[in-house]
Amino acid sequence: MIIVGVDGSRAGLEAVGWAAREATLREVPLTVVHAMPGWACETASGRYAAVAKWMRDGGEMALAAAEDRARGEHPKIGIRTMLLPGDPRAALIEAAKEAELLVIGSHGLGGVRGLLVGSVAYGVAGHAPCDVVVVRQLPSLPRGELVAGVDGSPRTRRRVLDFAFSEAELRGVTLRAVHAWSGFQPTSEEDERDGRLVLREALAGHRQDHPDVEVIEEAVHGHPVEVLRQAAEGADLLVVGSHGHGAFAGMVMGSVSQAMLHHSPCPLAVVRNKQDDPG
Repeated sequence: MIIVGVDGSRAGLEAVGWAAREATLREVPLTVVHAMPGWACETASGRYAAVAKWMRDGGEMALAAAEDRARGEHPKIGIRTMLLPGDPRAALIEAAKEAELLVIGSHGLGGVRGLLVGSVAYGVAGHAPCDVVVVRQLPSLPRGELVAGVDGSPRTRRRVLDFAFSEAELRGVTLRAVHAWSGFQPTSEEDERDGRLVLREALAGHRQDHPDVEVIEEAVHGHPVEVLRQAAEGADLLVVGSHGHGAFAGMVMGSVSQAMLHHSPCPLAVVRNKQDDPG
């Protein structure tokens, strides 16, 4: 199951369109949810009954618009809609316990005007129990390519590439695997050789499992955020791990994944580094 959160905003509807296509490709049902204060869901009489009904009606309208968008683009999709009581972040995180993927818009769901990423999108990407896709913007001229940031621990690299290869295969697009390293010293031939080696070792088993996926290897000296931002221009999707190389124990997200929430020029997948995975 894929869950997508909406609030009636344009960003939310773009997320629905992305999620509906993804659910169709994966052949799984889509659940569209809208979160609202618990009291508004429960209040049917009394002083604030009219306000509660207005909020419920608004939520139902947002869900109806989202369902129309999903069915308009993918008529055969299996879809259900739900009102969730509570804070949007907590409600989405709880609902995602049964999902394989959670999709949200970048500015919707309570985002403050002027912020590149809404507080809900930021909070959910850092705490959801499943992989998260934040739909910041859709490329106007997609180039049929998916970009994966290859860094971090071997476990993180494996999970990122598992996701990226599977997505590239589903979509029938090229996978660009990017490894970036930075430093104050000029890059050397040894640095470049080490960078290519990291990529080659990380990709080896995945190439065997997904022989039909065309792969472009890119080892670049530069700040990872800027390297990934440039590589992802016009891409269908950028995939990063939730914990980057050198992340402190206990941190919710690594610095690169946090930065890409603000700077990714295309939809961003944050792949969770689940603690119960085998090493």
